[in-house]
Amino acid sequence: MKRAQKEQLVVDLREKIGSAKALYYTDFTGLNVKRMTELRRRFRRAGVEYVVIKNTLAARAVTEAGLDFDRLRGPTGVVIGGDAVVAAKVLADFAKENDQRPEVKSGLLDGKVIGAEHVKKLASLPSRDQMLAELGAGLQSPLAGFVGTLSGLLYMFVGAVDALKTQRESAA
Repeated sequence: MKRAQKEQLVVDLREKIGSAKALYYTDFTGLNVKRMTELRRRFRRAGVEYVVIKNTLAARAVTEAGLDFDRLRGPTGVVIGGDAVVAAKVLADFAKENDQRPEVKSGLLDGKVIGAEHVKKLASLPSRDQMLAELGAGLQSPLAGFVGTLSGLLYMFVGAVDALKTQRESAA
């Protein structure tokens, strides 16, 4: 690559990093072209980008974006995700199917350096939609119980009024 191309690559990567919530560094050694293509396809479907870049260029882009940077060694693929959990899930699921490849080196979450174990913990979290559904169900349950209680009280009141009506009719 010529210097101008490298500079443009750094600028493009810096812009993508600036808008990303999560950034994971992976070692893709051991993956053939077919598997790399499948990995990129899965990331693309999830709205995540996977870039293979030289460590020096990645370091420059990250530091220019004003974020902390963890020193990298060896071949590096950078996962750039808007949703940290989705990106971690796709990465972890693919690694399970492919002999733990790619291997997570480290990452950045909201500008802070995190380790590979933290990325694995993120992958085990439920998705945002699932957590919102669970929250909705948790809020709905007490409300449904309250409505059931009010309905029961209303039914008992109607029963009491009906019994009173029957009692007065029989007394008259």
